[in-house]
Amino acid sequence: MDTTTRATNPVIPGFHPDPSVCRVGDTYYLACSSFEYLPGIPVFRSTDLVSWEQVGNVLERPGQLTLPAGLPPSAGVYAPTLRYHDGTFWLIVTVVGAVGNVIFRAEDPAGPWSDPIPVPGVTGIDPDLAWDDDGTCWCTFAGVAQVRIDPATGRTFGEPHRVWSGTPGAKAPEAPHLYHVGDWWYLLLAEGGTERGHGVSVARGPSPQGPFEPCPANPILSHRSTDEPIQNTGHADLVQAADGSWWMVLLGVRPGGGTPGWHVLGRETFLAPVTWEDGWPRPGRLAPELAVPWPLAPAAGVPARDDFDSPGLGPAWVSPGRYPAALGETTSRAGWLTLRAGDGSLDNSAPVLVARRQQHLACRVRALVDASQGRGGVTLRLDEAHHYEVEVADGTAAAIARIGPLRQVVGTAGVGDGPVVVRIEVDPGQAGWDPRQGPDVVTLGVEDADGALVELARLDGRYLSTEVGGGFTGRVVGPYAVAGTVCFDWVEIEALGVTRPSAG
Repeated sequence: MDTTTRATNPVIPGFHPDPSVCRVGDTYYLACSSFEYLPGIPVFRSTDLVSWEQVGNVLERPGQLTLPAGLPPSAGVYAPTLRYHDGTFWLIVTVVGAVGNVIFRAEDPAGPWSDPIPVPGVTGIDPDLAWDDDGTCWCTFAGVAQVRIDPATGRTFGEPHRVWSGTPGAKAPEAPHLYHVGDWWYLLLAEGGTERGHGVSVARGPSPQGPFEPCPANPILSHRSTDEPIQNTGHADLVQAADGSWWMVLLGVRPGGGTPGWHVLGRETFLAPVTWEDGWPRPGRLAPELAVPWPLAPAAGVPARDDFDSPGLGPAWVSPGRYPAALGETTSRAGWLTLRAGDGSLDNSAPVLVARRQQHLACRVRALVDASQGRGGVTLRLDEAHHYEVEVADGTAAAIARIGPLRQVVGTAGVGDGPVVVRIEVDPGQAGWDPRQGPDVVTLGVEDADGALVELARLDGRYLSTEVGGGFTGRVVGPYAVAGTVCFDWVEIEALGVTRPSAG
């Protein structure tokens, strides 16, 4: 009898790249990159590797770490490695454009996490931590180089030395992870760049320092030059489940539309089964659906609607460049999120914006906005030069598009002086096929007194994609203010059914 359960990939949808995972007993913990968004380094918990709940963020307070003013998009927090050793959770990460490589520690991965411990002796990105049988800690980083380290102090011993260069001719050998399995030490590596050529390779050696021999089947996982619906696969981490089976978490994207294909949610976290053959890890097929040999835990997820009745915001709310608590609060007007504009624009790297990651290919976003004392609304944002929004002020709602150097009001409607429900819908379902067809359509509008949509504009979603805007992040959506004070009674993000067929 088949006892497997069917699960959906990605297991953590939306902009959650560079996953790193560890297991403690029957529980798994996972951390992701967050780049310019704060709070940073989201931490998730699961009992089945499929149903993940965000339990906190490593970077949760300004006194712990702040990002410098003017930090460009896709700088900031890169590629954490999360490990558990001797009763403590350790996380090492690169903060690009700020403090460089740092280590955090915690007794509980939900927090609080320590202040950062600088690691000046580690000069490359994507650092990893691994302990040998003697308790010696090794840090391996992009390049691929390695150095002995004391994680409690950040002190390194000796000069870093090269341990493997990856596949000859493949660019960007990075994201190394070191494991001791059986008689061998395995070095897992991402290479080929984080775009369509991305892949996972592995080597093994008799000690943490090697010498390492590459797997003859490298890359052991890559979707380059295929028609698989999941692309850009790489930056993987291995974990052994409580039942003894092995699994791999990794990033991938789901491009849509015509040529060259545009991914809009960013790089997401996927799961693949792993078997061992002739002493090498062999990932199974990475597909939109996978079988797991155990019942799934009840889904926790993020509530579809936030009524802002709690004193603070949940861990899924983020802001570019600043902590959300510095921009908005829920106490001065009870049950409302109040944002006070400071810079007057969404067109810079740190706007007054509180957002959540877009996690569904098709979704409907609604919010009740009171802009009687200011100007603001809800935006769908890739970065400061690529965003669409519905903005309310002076009794008028406007649909606005910012695409590169161009900013245009593309539709308006009178809404009166009271609060108004603004609405953004994302729909990838399009009739026919055209090689120039975008991945989705974004509809901007407001609701009338009967709840019907008053459409202000319909825009091609490709201009809010990484293939157009560049960088390493994905879309976020949420309330903002650009003048005065703007209040939001609630924000609702509802997943809709995808109507277009899957590729592949």
